[in-house]
Amino acid sequence: MFRSFFPAPKLFFGSAAVWAALCFLIWFTIGPALQSVISLDPILTPNQGDDPTPFLTNQKVWLYQYVIMGTYLFCVPWYFIDRHRYYWWSVLGSATIVLMLFANVQVQAWLNDWYGDFFNLLQTALTNPGSIAPEDYWGNLIFVAYVAAPNVLLIVSINFFTSHYVFRWRTAMNFYYMSFWPHLRHVEGASQRIQEDAMRFADGVESLGVNFVYALMTLAVFLPILWGLSEQITALPLVGEIPGSLVWVALLSASFGTVVLAAVGIKLPGLEFNNQKVEAAYRKELVYAEDHEDRAQPQTVKELYLDVQKNYFRLFFHYLYFNLVRSTYNQASNFITLIALGPSILAGAITLGIYQQVANAFGRVESSLQYLVDSWPAIIKLMSVYKRLRKFEAEIPKGSPLPESPV
Repeated sequence: MFRSFFPAPKLFFGSAAVWAALCFLIWFTIGPALQSVISLDPILTPNQGDDPTPFLTNQKVWLYQYVIMGTYLFCVPWYFIDRHRYYWWSVLGSATIVLMLFANVQVQAWLNDWYGDFFNLLQTALTNPGSIAPEDYWGNLIFVAYVAAPNVLLIVSINFFTSHYVFRWRTAMNFYYMSFWPHLRHVEGASQRIQEDAMRFADGVESLGVNFVYALMTLAVFLPILWGLSEQITALPLVGEIPGSLVWVALLSASFGTVVLAAVGIKLPGLEFNNQKVEAAYRKELVYAEDHEDRAQPQTVKELYLDVQKNYFRLFFHYLYFNLVRSTYNQASNFITLIALGPSILAGAITLGIYQQVANAFGRVESSLQYLVDSWPAIIKLMSVYKRLRKFEAEIPKGSPLPESPV
């Protein structure tokens, strides 16, 4: 699954985690010293006034440079370590997706600041009619359009690039398995494993991986924002004043939902796996019947279909209470911000702009912390696919060399 596309998968992903941690450590320790030596901000932003261009402050330029350097420097050793034909997609392509996600998170952080200023302007306009000039109102909307329009192109580009990325991964898996076809052809549903499960696995891992990286980046950017906004909150209901109160509320809410849903949905991966087994047995009998008249006799078809029905009914039952708990939690989480801000709102301690900033930042932090909650159905299906492919790959002789892909 991974070996066909990534170089030395265990080493690759392990070193990626270590490299990311090292980059964070360097940024918060000797980052300022490095900035004074290698940063391009004196060249790109030589004369900043009191109102610098958004996204191009000295510190922002250095941040962009550092992230780009750190991301692509990680790719260099892998050009020489266990490199194969998919290096440009598996290594460099992964790095490019990370940078595109980083750019999108930066736009979202800027929009959060814009929300604060704009909704304060709205509050002033609504409470004091005629106090806001038309050019200020329309100017703000036009200005945000200049930022939002390129971001739309960025999102479209991410989707386009990741679609090609997934197909390359599927291609690598396809020809990896086909090179061992004599060892695999006798496995139940072998054709489905190669044609369908390879596609599902690549698509599922890419989707979950992109969302996971995006969640981590969102947390890295919005946690400090939410912590700072928490200083504007007078107190939480029942517990009173707590430093970084909104961060703790988001963390507790997401942790509670993750633990509860993991417990409630513990049986679903096994049921999904069994579902594919009974479907494969039924499908195989029908395929044989296309060429052999003695196959797919009524009694055999009835027994096989009853197995399918039994497993589906069990799935429906377990998804019933899983979806009930998940929907209840998601509905309740929509009101957590209003509950947490209740004392501050009633005391008139925050403006509409601050409320909007808090709601947006809290929503992004909580959503990122709820990664497992939101992704749980997809994780269940991916675990089922993974189980099938692991069983499938067990038939490949250990230590077999990586074959060359013909395309």
